[in-house]
Amino acid sequence: MNHALIEEAIEVIEPIGSRRAENRLPFIEANTKEVSIEHLKNDCVVPVFSKDNEITISHPNFIETIWEAANRVFTNEQIEVPSIRVSHVIKGRTPEAIHKSVKDLLEEDKTIYYERMMFCFEIPTIHEDIAGNRLNLTIGGVRAYNHENLYSKKGVEKFKLFIGFKNLVCCNMCVSTDGYKSDLKVMSVADLFTSAMKLFQDYNAAKHLYYMGAFKDSYLTEQQFAQFLGRSRLYQYLPNEEKKKLPQMLMTDTQIGLVAKAYYQDEDFGLSSNKEISMWNVYNLLTGANKSSYIDNFLDRALNATQLSEGLNKALYGDNEYSWFIN
Repeated sequence: MNHALIEEAIEVIEPIGSRRAENRLPFIEANTKEVSIEHLKNDCVVPVFSKDNEITISHPNFIETIWEAANRVFTNEQIEVPSIRVSHVIKGRTPEAIHKSVKDLLEEDKTIYYERMMFCFEIPTIHEDIAGNRLNLTIGGVRAYNHENLYSKKGVEKFKLFIGFKNLVCCNMCVSTDGYKSDLKVMSVADLFTSAMKLFQDYNAAKHLYYMGAFKDSYLTEQQFAQFLGRSRLYQYLPNEEKKKLPQMLMTDTQIGLVAKAYYQDEDFGLSSNKEISMWNVYNLLTGANKSSYIDNFLDRALNATQLSEGLNKALYGDNEYSWFIN
């Protein structure tokens, strides 16, 4: 891996800033806040593996590596500046401030890093329209240090990485199976770069768009949608033996409540006048509710929203796998 190439690519981020899409809704909400890559580089320390003091792959290195991989694969495309959100700040002190009381601490005495970080960036020159909604190709990833054993010696480090589409109406993420690595384990930035390149090259965007496009032509009746909401809430409390017989459903009870609320109140994806709702709208209600997930669960639930919507869509045409949710 040529690290000079990464540095050279990131130097281009400032000029690209003029191409950043206008401010939109955040792609994730929960308890996150938006930060810049400069803040992560200049104001945050990088955790180490405590037994051998080996440094971890930092949040900025992760972002820069994936951004460079995208530039290698999608040459001549417009690639926007990464949007970065963080949560769960970990506070510390410099050695010189160990014995100071809290009220006497100066800003230069404090250290921070963020336990969880998610970023994404759009490639707006690759896009599609579904039901009047523009979808831009989007790449992103998640790093959650709480999934690492930082008290041991350096070993493989875990990341989540995806390529999919963002619905610009609501900034909901559309994630498919072949566009998602849920447990990417690497030893170095070079491994991370190679894995990202492979994921981007293997992803079948046309297939993903085809399946999402099919959602707009299928409809749930009000009764079927109500059945889905009720079954989804029952799912949380099923005995394990019964739950194992059903497809996985990762949405929480609170998120299903958000879907129910949006069914009546969402101006873009809610109930239509004929008391039916398209599967495209159901899908977006699910991905919208997922924005309340914590960073480390966000992508798993985004993928599950896709799988659930595809399963319900097939159930409408006689497939049995997801029929329990609507029959």
